[in-house]
Amino acid sequence: MAIMATVSFKDATRVYPGADHAAVDKLNLEIGDGEFMVLVGPSGCGKSTSLRMLAGLEEVNSGSVWIGDKNVTDLAPKDRDIAMVFQNYALYPHMTVADNMGFALKMKGVPKDEREARVLEAAKLLGLEALLGRKPKNLSGGQRQRVAMGRAIVRDPQVFLMDEPLSNLDAKLRVQTRTQIAALQTRLGVTTVYVTHDQVEAMTMGDRVAVMRDGVLQQVDRPLALYDSPKNLFVAGFIGSPSMNLLPATVVDGGVEIDGHVIAMPREATERASDADVVLGIRPESFEVSTTGEGVTMAIGAVEETGADSYLYGTLANDPDDQQVVARVTTRTPPPRGDRVVLHVEPTKVHVFDKKSTERIS
Repeated sequence: MAIMATVSFKDATRVYPGADHAAVDKLNLEIGDGEFMVLVGPSGCGKSTSLRMLAGLEEVNSGSVWIGDKNVTDLAPKDRDIAMVFQNYALYPHMTVADNMGFALKMKGVPKDEREARVLEAAKLLGLEALLGRKPKNLSGGQRQRVAMGRAIVRDPQVFLMDEPLSNLDAKLRVQTRTQIAALQTRLGVTTVYVTHDQVEAMTMGDRVAVMRDGVLQQVDRPLALYDSPKNLFVAGFIGSPSMNLLPATVVDGGVEIDGHVIAMPREATERASDADVVLGIRPESFEVSTTGEGVTMAIGAVEETGADSYLYGTLANDPDDQQVVARVTTRTPPPRGDRVVLHVEPTKVHVFDKKSTERIS
């Protein structure tokens, strides 16, 4: 019977020597048995450091890291029962694919027959059977990536750790490979912690996604919950592509005013604001071209037609800062560049953020 492989970070902190603030600051995160957890955030946010603390490649200065009910904070990497897939695959150039995949088992003293059987099983799973005799230099980037995955699978670890494993692949192959990894993880049921800076990758692969910024965990939730209920301005602007429009507005009687137009808001939402200046969050798809002439006026600077729908890029008519606004419209005949269009938004689709605290109040 498989051991329960939950992962817990308990106030886990990493401060690099000579740094004035923590690279990871009191991280508290519970990852369920068999869960696919994605750590996402801009570069330097502490996601790779968190993964390396779990792997034992980075010291934990305070707090602890647990796998199952075992405190692994001070254990050597080889004693943690994890397998890691790196960004650069780290394959041995002089060994065949089969030897690369079986190398860790060989070091552990696993008998040759069992080793070969496990390598073949993983190769079948990843469609690598025909490549087992080749050397890494004769493989494409996508094939090398699968060999690195195979090497991790063969070890049958409690936890898979993946550090930006797709970042060396071209765009089309990345999309294809991310669906393969997600499907594979579901089949294997191994607890997986996956690091990426690509929020689309995070949204499409993770059971849950943890958003980090400057070493601090901002929010952890299911992908759609992050999209629909971002906790603060940072998460709102980070999750979603194109990102949410974040526009300055003012609390007035009956709602919030933006560009001379009042959007009705329940009083209990606006009363939570620390002062009259707030930030409105509106997803591009929440705008629609107004049929009544009610709404905000946008001067269109550019139009992107993607087939099923079009993106209008422009600025609001009365915005002195000329902040860019993006609206997604589903018409096959979008208004042309240089035109003005009135955009309406359902009040229920508007997020209100406190300008000072940056927390969502609606």
